Order: sequence, then structure tokens, then C-alpha cells
Amino acid sequence: MPISAFLATALVASPAANVDAATLAAIEATCYDYIDGQLEADPKRVARSLHPDLAKRSVIGDTPDERLGLRRMSKEELVGLTKAGALKTPRAEWSRTCTVLDVTDTAASVRLETPWFVDYFHMGKYENRWIIVNALWYSKPKKSS
Repeated sequence: MPISAFLATALVASPAANVDAATLAAIEATCYDYIDGQLEADPKRVARSLHPDLAKRSVIGDTPDERLGLRRMSKEELVGLTKAGALKTPRAEWSRTCTVLDVTDTAASVRLETPWFVDYFHMGKYENRWIIVNALWYSKPKKSS
């Protein structure tokens, strides 16, 4: 089976495909609070999408100080960058997608893609609210002008 056919089958058979619409909408809303809050420079919107003990990381590889290095970011750091307008972007230039990959009772995996980066989220359900607990992100190479 070609890879593209395998991936198409995997997406159709995804566990997220069997989740009720309200759950999917709630998970997507958290993802969009995260990214749209950054694009709007709205720190309150970003903060409400994140667990207080957020683990946000990016693979940086070996460094002089660390084997298998990770760039680490806390909730406070991300909210601070949002407040400073680090990703503020006019709405006409927004391009982002949130794809729910998998959902269980109280856990979900989500992929966010923007022109600048890809985030993979682990979300947890707390009472009736989904929040981002872990994020692993990849910065896309900058396009040359």
C-alpha cells in the first residue's frame, strides 16, 4: 500500500472520527484560543488554554551543555511573549489549522500548524474544560525573500 493511501486510511480510521461533535468543538476551541490569542496578542486567551504546569518544548539537539537538548518554555513565558506581541499578526494574514488526532475520555492529541511552526499538543479534560498540558513544537525554516 502506498504511504499516501496508508495515511488517508489512518486519518479516516482515526479514533477522533468517532468522537461527538461537542467534544471535538471544545478541543478545537482550546487550540484556537492558544494560537488566535497569540496572533491577537491576547494573553488572557492564551492563558486560559494552558495548564498551570505546562511543559512546552522544542527539540534543539546536542548542545555544549546538554545531550538531547530541549528548548523549554513555561506557561508564564508563553503568556509574557503573547503580552509583548511576539506573534501579533493582522487577521487577514492568519493561516492556521487545528487537527484533533486522538481522543479518549480525558486526554486528546492535537496538531496545530501555522506558517511559522507546528505544535503537537496533549490536552487534558478537567471537569468540562480541555486545556493544553504538554506541547512539542517545531519551528519551520524561515522562507528567504
